[in-house]
Amino acid sequence: MTLKGKIVFVTGASSGIGAATALAFAAEGARLLLAARRMDKLATVAEAALQRGAEAVHTFSLDVRNRNAVKHAIEKLPAEWAAIDVLVNNAGLSRGLEKLYQGNIDDWDEMIDTNVKGLLYVTRSVVPGMVERGRGHVINLGSVAGEMTYPNGAVYCASKAAEHSINDGLRMDVLGTPIRVTSVDPGMVETEFSLVRFHGNQEQAAKVYKNITPLTPKDVADAIVWAATRPEHVNIARIGLTTVNQANSLLFHRTA
Repeated sequence: MTLKGKIVFVTGASSGIGAATALAFAAEGARLLLAARRMDKLATVAEAALQRGAEAVHTFSLDVRNRNAVKHAIEKLPAEWAAIDVLVNNAGLSRGLEKLYQGNIDDWDEMIDTNVKGLLYVTRSVVPGMVERGRGHVINLGSVAGEMTYPNGAVYCASKAAEHSINDGLRMDVLGTPIRVTSVDPGMVETEFSLVRFHGNQEQAAKVYKNITPLTPKDVADAIVWAATRPEHVNIARIGLTTVNQANSLLFHRTA
């Protein structure tokens, strides 16, 4: 299936997996609809995407936690950008690594509002148009953490378990339409993820990747584009990928 000229909407596209995904779709000749909160970084990604081969790029500021902002942004898209073919629900984060009974409630709210409610808000705004047009693909960013909870990560893991349920439920709900629904579930990926989790603590974030070879954002982007380019009758329900140094969300092999 060719993606040339298809409209691909990526949330959280300013860095990490989102930025890598935008560039991977750009190389396929897609038209990119990119949203994030950090417009300065998003502008850099947009420029790189055009150089990589994107047919066109349209960017806008969006905080997926804001229900009204999401609804307004999708409703007010220019006519030439309204018929979204592929939605990549990438926006997400983790905050804190404490025991549940010692956790920061503000961190919990941010994770749930972004990873769960934000996912729902964007999906609710985009998918009706896909159903009406009779075409579309929703690709959600999950995590191996959604399959197995790890210590001190209960709320983040719960948010990704929710993504699994939402993904599978949506796939059932669009049965009978041509809409495809996929969850891409990576393990450890070296991005700003840990820096965000530890509120900017560089030293603490660096320890996460010490003596291990993690996935890169490009690895995950490759999986996303692969799912999107299968024949139209093929739906990839779920892709799980980890570095060879990781068995699941609990077991890692670190070199001496």
